[in-house]
Amino acid sequence: MTKAELLRNFYQEIWVNGDLEAIDRYFAPDARADGIIPEMQVGPEEFRELVAAFRHMLGEIRFDMPKVIETGDWAAAIIHAHTSRADNGAPVEVTGQTMARFEGDRLVEAYNQFDFVSLFEQLGQFPPDTLPVCMTGQRLGWV
Repeated sequence: MTKAELLRNFYQEIWVNGDLEAIDRYFAPDARADGIIPEMQVGPEEFRELVAAFRHMLGEIRFDMPKVIETGDWAAAIIHAHTSRADNGAPVEVTGQTMARFEGDRLVEAYNQFDFVSLFEQLGQFPPDTLPVCMTGQRLGWV
């Protein structure tokens, strides 16, 4: 199986199918992923909690990977996620990128970037137009 196929299967089994046990099949025990939570590397256990938390807030998830590049042990992809809000069914779309290095069929390191500002705007947790507001120099405040 190619590294690109491993990456696609990883997203399908864990994010789309919600198979949290697949994390142990895909992650090496000492694997670390950067970029999901700023300033923190995520290992298999933290990733399991992260997936569960997001799947609680979202409906069924579908991923498209319109661009995937593979070189040696690495696979990198642009990702489009299509889902909905769990609370009201409103559509949600978010984009991101991932780079993953595999040893055999197990992920050993990954670097991720997702548009979390847009995601949390669509989930109603950030106000609309968060990024443009912040670019004016204004600060967001919570009461």
